[in-house]
Amino acid sequence: MDARPTLQSVAERAAVSRQTVSNVLNAPHLVRPETLERVRQVIEEVGYRPHSAARQMRTRRSRVIGLRLQPTVDGINGAVLDQFLHALTEHAQVRGYRVMLFTAPDDEGEIAQYGELLDTLELDAFVLTSTHHGDPRTRWLADHEVPFVTFGRPWDPPATDGRSHAWVDVDGATGTRAAVEHLQELGHRRIAFVGWPEGSDTGDDRRRGWRRAVLASGVAAHELAAWDVGVPDSVADGADAAATLLDGPEDAAPTAFVCASDSLALGVLAATRRDAADPSVAVVGFDDTPVARAVGLTSVAQPLTEAAVRALQLLLDQLGPSPRPATDDHHVLLSPSLAVRASSVPAP
Repeated sequence: MDARPTLQSVAERAAVSRQTVSNVLNAPHLVRPETLERVRQVIEEVGYRPHSAARQMRTRRSRVIGLRLQPTVDGINGAVLDQFLHALTEHAQVRGYRVMLFTAPDDEGEIAQYGELLDTLELDAFVLTSTHHGDPRTRWLADHEVPFVTFGRPWDPPATDGRSHAWVDVDGATGTRAAVEHLQELGHRRIAFVGWPEGSDTGDDRRRGWRRAVLASGVAAHELAAWDVGVPDSVADGADAAATLLDGPEDAAPTAFVCASDSLALGVLAATRRDAADPSVAVVGFDDTPVARAVGLTSVAQPLTEAAVRALQLLLDQLGPSPRPATDDHHVLLSPSLAVRASSVPAP
């Protein structure tokens, strides 16, 4: 009896790579039409079964969880996912699981990797990060009945078919609101926000917390636009944004800044402390990175270890002998805390 055809044997017969076969099965739009047709013919000729059928035939689990390693934008905020990953790996190991890292250039590349890894290594599940509107990754995994959890909430409206998935996230709006209230207690009233351009789901969530807190203090809505800046997430852009906001009438310039990230906050901090600039300007960042702690920057701290532990448990609930569907108790929104340091200076 001939051996069951594999992804490798299909690739060899079609004279393509294993990745190309995986793309044909999972992301056909990435494959040239002539190659797509040739590989599909081979799949039909040899009777190759995609991973979804193979998974049903398995008698045991691999006890391996996949996670895409995101590219690091800078050396500051990349530490956030590093902390989450370390905690996830550590606690998975205690439970007898291993975390396998892989890379991909974008969402479509990540989906292609799902098919490849499920075919070749039969991974049990995936952890996703950096969720966003219209995220195709969650739809693909749900459609293929692959267990997964996301570190990041789904930003789209609830599915009309009632489908849901397990997720853990940190309440960014609560964090920035706490930052504003902290600055108000120090006497600040003109509190600016330096964040990312609108359209970033996480960034917009953090902006909402700042906006609500400032409006609650009695500031008119039309005044907020002058104090709200959206720039790329870098130290240099944060410094430029602060310089622009401070380069106005003294009685209208902000006396404090809340930032969407520590990268932006470090730039703001540099701009406000440069060339005998007013040291009474207060600055609060977000993510409580090691750099923030080193330079005395007040920052919103995410409970990353708790997020990893909760995410792992939600995933293991789906892998147990009696798998649980994703219900409302599989949606976890954690509250951050504020780490107060030297950059929290009182208002002049």
